[in-house]
Amino acid sequence: MSTQSIDPQGAPEASGEPPIVSGEPVQVSDGVFVIPDRRVELVPNVGIVVGEKAALIIDTGMGPRNGARVLEHARRLAGDLPLYLTITHFHPEHGFGAQAFKGAATIVYNRGQRDELHRKGPAYIDMFRGMSPAVATQLEDIELVDPDLVYDDRAEIDLGGRTAVLRTVGPAHTASDQTVLIDGRVLFGGDLLETRIFPITPYFPPYDTDVDGARWITVLDQLAALDAEIVVPGHGEVADTSLIRDVRDYLAHVRDEVGRLRAGGVSVDEAVTTIDKAARARWTTWEHPEWISLAVQAFYAAGR
Repeated sequence: MSTQSIDPQGAPEASGEPPIVSGEPVQVSDGVFVIPDRRVELVPNVGIVVGEKAALIIDTGMGPRNGARVLEHARRLAGDLPLYLTITHFHPEHGFGAQAFKGAATIVYNRGQRDELHRKGPAYIDMFRGMSPAVATQLEDIELVDPDLVYDDRAEIDLGGRTAVLRTVGPAHTASDQTVLIDGRVLFGGDLLETRIFPITPYFPPYDTDVDGARWITVLDQLAALDAEIVVPGHGEVADTSLIRDVRDYLAHVRDEVGRLRAGGVSVDEAVTTIDKAARARWTTWEHPEWISLAVQAFYAAGR
């Protein structure tokens, strides 16, 4: 499969603390643990779900050293139980520590995610290396690994007294997003959701334009209907279903404003200026407003 190239200037620069998974696992439900991101840029919330027969790790952090840290936490919590690893989506800070799990866990991806990793993985390594020296350090000795098991729409993993349902929901944030629902109660949403962060919209034309804002809104409606008690976002604090509605409302606002301005003949640059100003004023507590402009551009290009 051919690979794509990505412009290293296409994404915002990283800043602040090095992107290292350094928190301790916190139990958010029976047998369900989250290593919190501590609101450190390019560090995800990592899930570890421990059953009676096996354990499931959800996301790895970026690079082999972060992956090894997560594996160590998983072994401490799960003992000698068999391990599974899955990734919410292919982006480096979520899945590019998977090599630490090769041979130590059964790695499960959806088919689209595996294909997107093949197509875009090397280019995203190059792009992320250009963000900062601290990021480049975490990507030293990186190897992209294929999954052991591939599924299409839905997969269920019986962990023993605890069930994980993996579901393909992309395209949305990426072409192949996946959610993980534990016992119908705890939802891991990856970067479909962030707490008090403007949704990450990876719209980097002409290199990567797979983000689909309209479908993203539809997916969030579906996730809200699950009425999960606990919602674990890709980044930011663990929350409840209100988080899903908050992100959905923001994306719907951008969609509707883009539609209104576009119909009135407003250029994309003018739309970015108008919507950016209004969004910053409305969502004053949210971080990383640099993603607003990319969301506007993505909706504008889609014509909806």
